[in-house]
This record gives sequence, structure tokens and C-alpha cells, in this order.
Amino acid sequence: MSTLADFDDLLEEAPDGPVRNGRAGRVALIVFLVITFIVLGGGGGYVWWASAAALPAPTVTSQTPTANAGAPASIALPSGGETLLRVDGGADYLGPDAAQSFAAAGGNDARSLASISKLITALVVLDAHPLIGPTDPGPTISYTEADTDLYDQFYVQGAVIAPMPDGLKLSLHDSLTTMLLPSAANYAVAIARWGFGSEGAYVSAARSWLGKNGLNDTRIVDATGIDSRNASTPSDLLALAKIAEANPVIAQIANTRSAQITGAGTVTNTNDLLGTLGVTGLKTGNLGDGTFNLLFTSTLDVRIGAPLKITGVRLGGETHDSTDADVRNLLQSISDGFHDIPLGTVGDTLGTISTPWGSSASLVLAQTTKLRTWSDTPVAVTLDTTTPQNYTDGEVVGSVTWTAGPKTTSADVKISGAIEEPTLWWRLTHPSELG
Repeated sequence: MSTLADFDDLLEEAPDGPVRNGRAGRVALIVFLVITFIVLGGGGGYVWWASAAALPAPTVTSQTPTANAGAPASIALPSGGETLLRVDGGADYLGPDAAQSFAAAGGNDARSLASISKLITALVVLDAHPLIGPTDPGPTISYTEADTDLYDQFYVQGAVIAPMPDGLKLSLHDSLTTMLLPSAANYAVAIARWGFGSEGAYVSAARSWLGKNGLNDTRIVDATGIDSRNASTPSDLLALAKIAEANPVIAQIANTRSAQITGAGTVTNTNDLLGTLGVTGLKTGNLGDGTFNLLFTSTLDVRIGAPLKITGVRLGGETHDSTDADVRNLLQSISDGFHDIPLGTVGDTLGTISTPWGSSASLVLAQTTKLRTWSDTPVAVTLDTTTPQNYTDGEVVGSVTWTAGPKTTSADVKISGAIEEPTLWWRLTHPSELG
């Protein structure tokens, strides 16, 4: 019978070549046979242990995705004249100063009010003769012959007027509507006379009211605004707008497109922007020659939850139409400054997950995601991953979170592709890596 010694002798006799070079292979074979014998001779205990032992954790290699900020907002402030804008409800996006002054151009000098004066007339009269609510007709005004003569007086001056037939009786609410919507000068003076006895007494009351409300940079000399000495600053006018929009009667009338008034007929609002970009009021005014004004309010929906509440004034526009265009462009630029920025698309690869036994799969984004932001607000991104439980295709193993300003959104991270189990051979030959 041949023995290992005999085999050794054969190797010794071979001068060189494959036989001698096979000595190392013989040694490896012997070691394997010994290990196999021990394993099998041990009643399969090692095999059982190796096949059931906990596997080592996989290696997760991931990269936090980047997110680009949106385009910077470009606020369309008009050239010439003066503009001031206040925004309530968007402080988390626009900053805390937006509620005081979000955008401004042209300074804060006093300019002629024109028919914005009639808004003051209405507020001063309602302060002395308040209505219970927006639908309360209030007291009846019996217009006198002196009042009806105002029609001809203002007609000669080329002012806006509304019919006022002899013996007309109207509620205070309807009278204010007729004054404010078409900006009728004859009704402004007639209402002021009714409320205070004379236009001069009204002027005194108006100045007292302005002082009481802190509108110290506003001057009133008549009830209509035809006198160019009626003047105010943009900052005072935004304070005036706050008072006006808080008055339910004024707010209701200012947001009315037209009304049918007994005796006066159909009266139409001179604010052509009503309903455009959320505009709800307040008052136009013009004296011609580059004195076209608009004091406006808007409830602008920019899809961030509650609409923005915008109050603004445009003084010194070139024409009525250009003033409307200035305000429309301004509001549109604010709306355009809010946008949805894309963050990631379903299937985007964020990394890999690999095992010591050579199986691997991708980590991918589970859903397409976007975020509503203002202007070029930077976006912060975090990626969190966890150890898989099953290593199966589609298993969620983490999440990505994006934050910009007050908004946060997240998307799951999942395994794409199956992690294969190791072979028994790998388990048997890598005992040090098993748990």
C-alpha cells in the first residue's frame, strides 16, 4: 500500500517540474481534509453553528443629496412717484419686517391725495355716525336744494359727479356707496355737511380724527380731494388703509364692483383691479398731470396656507391705466417669487448597501419630492439611514429631509435590488466574521 512517505519519495525523485511544485497544494489539501474530518467528526456541530450564526452588518455607503435654492425674487417696483407695500401673514417666509415695510420706492414725501380724501370723509362720518355692520343702512339723509346744486357746481369744474335729484332721500350706507364707488364729489360735500353741519366743520372734525389716529403727516382742507393741498405720505396712507380695512362698512363698499342706488342709478367702482390678484379695495384718486393714486388691499393666495394680506399705496402714477399696471405687476412679482423647487425624483440613487460576502444593492429615493419656497431661500438637507431588517428589495432603510424657511418635507429611502444570502461555503470558511 502506498503511504504518504512513498508519495514523498516520488516527489524527491522528481528533479523539478509540476510534481515538486505540487507539494504546496498537497499541504493545503491535507489541511482541508483535516478540517473536514474534524467538522464532520464532531457530529456536524460546526456546520450547524456556521449555518445559523448571525451575519455581519452590511456596509452602507450613502451621500446626502444636494438641493438648489430657487431663483431670487424680483419685486417689480415702479419707477417715478412713490410706492410702499406692507405684507401680513408671510413673516416666516418674507421676514418680520414685511408687516411694516416689505417694499418701497420713491421716498416718503407728502403728495396730493386726490379722491383718496373721500375715504377719509367716509371714515370721519362713520366715526360720528357709526353703522352696526356692513349691511346696516343707517340713518336716512334728506338731501336739500343746496346739496342738489352741488351737481352743477362740480360739473363745471370737471369733477366726477353722480345724479342727486331734488327731494332725494338715501340711507347713509347708500350715500357712502355713491360717494366712494364712482368717487362722486357732490356726494362727498353733501355727506360732510349732513354729518357735521358744514364742510368747514367737517374739515375741523377730520383734522381732529387724523390727530387721534396718529396720522400726523396727513392734511385735509376739503371733503373731496379736488384741492391739491389734501396730502399725505405713503406711511400715513398705509396706516389709514389699516383703519379702513378694519371697518366692515368701508371694507364691504370698497370691494363692491357696482351697485344700483335709488336716485343715483348704477354706480361703478373706479378700482378696476378688484378681483385681480386678490385685490379687495380700497380707493383710487387722480387729479391728472401725473397725480394718479391707488390705495389698495389684496388677499393674495401664494399657496403657502393662508393667503398673504397685502396693503399698499401707489402715488404719482402717470395715468389711471399705468397705475393699475404698476400695482398689477407689483403683486404678480410677489406671487412669482414663491415657487415649487424640485428636490428629488423617485429612483434617484443615494448610495449602496454591500455585504462582506459580495452581495450589494442600491439605496434610492422612494418618491418624487418638491418644496414651496420664497425667492432663493437656501435648502438644508439631511439623510438618515438604519440597518436593514430583511435586506429585501423595496425595504425602507431611512429618509431624506429637506427644510427651507418654515417648510419641511421628507421622502423615504429604500433598497433597490435584492441582497442575496451568503452560501454555506462562505459561512464555513469565514467563522471570524459570524456572530
